[in-house]
Amino acid sequence: MGQSHSHPISTDPMTDRPEFRYHLLRAAAERFQVGVADLTAEQLAEVTRLARRTFELECLVLGSQEVRDLIIPASRVEEAVAQLLARYADAAEFAADLERNGLDLKTLGLALQRELTFDGAMSRVAARAAAVTELDERRFYESHPERFSVPERRTAHHLLITVNDDFAENRRDVALARIEQLSERLQGPPDDGAERFAALARGHSECPTATEGGRLGEVVPGQLYPALDAALFALEAGEISGPVESEMGFHLLLCEDIAPPRSIPFSQAQPQIRQVLEKWVARRCQQAWLEALRRQAATSADSVQSEEAAA
Repeated sequence: MGQSHSHPISTDPMTDRPEFRYHLLRAAAERFQVGVADLTAEQLAEVTRLARRTFELECLVLGSQEVRDLIIPASRVEEAVAQLLARYADAAEFAADLERNGLDLKTLGLALQRELTFDGAMSRVAARAAAVTELDERRFYESHPERFSVPERRTAHHLLITVNDDFAENRRDVALARIEQLSERLQGPPDDGAERFAALARGHSECPTATEGGRLGEVVPGQLYPALDAALFALEAGEISGPVESEMGFHLLLCEDIAPPRSIPFSQAQPQIRQVLEKWVARRCQQAWLEALRRQAATSADSVQSEEAAA
């Protein structure tokens, strides 16, 4: 929220309310990572639309029966202010930045109290959501098998000779000849292949992994360059590839170990499934409640217009 230029906010009765400026600042920070004072005119228009939407929703919720006995202690508001203050060097810098963005401590406190009240109301509504049953969890597990599977993993090492025409020893033809020579040196009994590979990688590989014998660790499909990926997953455990070219240069690959794909059992996945479903049913409950509030507000507005027209 740095200092730049300022914009007129609005002459709209709703958006001209002091607490609206907090929504404006929040939208500016979330959408463009800057303060209101740093927005262009086009950005300001977009941020104003976003802020109006959240402010209207907040006003709708704060006018509902759900907040009538909901009390936010002053200590919670003070704690929220303190969390924002902690982002600044001192209180003076904090106050100055608030002023640049059309706020002061009093208005900020009011806006934060409204925000906390809104959150409290939404939490109350979410608490009324239907309980998630084990049957729900099993249905979710069976309907989304891809979410509960672990792909094949391979423990891999590689040896890299880079291609770089700026250096004679790394011209493509020279690099290819070097990697082929190393590949020939790796031919031999498979029982000591891993040791020989690690020794050659430490002595010749031009990748930082050389210090660890070229170890790449556990790799899943799609993690490496396509050519390397295809070569690695075509190897048997303990097997070493021939030269493989990638955007980096030429590689030799060692597949040290293979962990086959497996499914996560329901008992292990169940806690994660419950969290997902509880959030989903809570959100659905909140959405239904908000939609009912909107319909009620629209009916009230139509009734007022009808009365005014009759008068």
